[in-house]
Amino acid sequence: MNSTLTIPMLLAVAVGGATGSVARYVVGAILLRSSSAFPVSTLLINVSGSFLIGLFARLFDAPDHNQVLRVALTVGLCGGFTTFSTFSAETVALVQQGKIGRAAVYISISVAAGVLATFAGLMVGRSTR
Repeated sequence: MNSTLTIPMLLAVAVGGATGSVARYVVGAILLRSSSAFPVSTLLINVSGSFLIGLFARLFDAPDHNQVLRVALTVGLCGGFTTFSTFSAETVALVQQGKIGRAAVYISISVAAGVLATFAGLMVGRSTR
């Protein structure tokens, strides 16, 4: 059996994923995503999740760190919290509504901010070690 497919690792992903999914739902509900003309909550969720995955990757990059916790936070929490599928659906909806410019801005900001946030998380993680 692959060492990453252990019961503790699978439980870590499940618990982290459930926590991330609930957090995404709460943030979306608070920001009232469905009533916005621009999908701000998904953008904020994906950018903050990108920052967190960078931070966690840096904090847990040493082999002696708790790999179960690393997987719970990166694959589980960040995977459950961020949402490329919602980003894609919202982009398509903007295009179908004829808001091509808004869709292009959303794609550009999401990708650029996500990459920059991941880099920032890596840098913050480096400075805390």
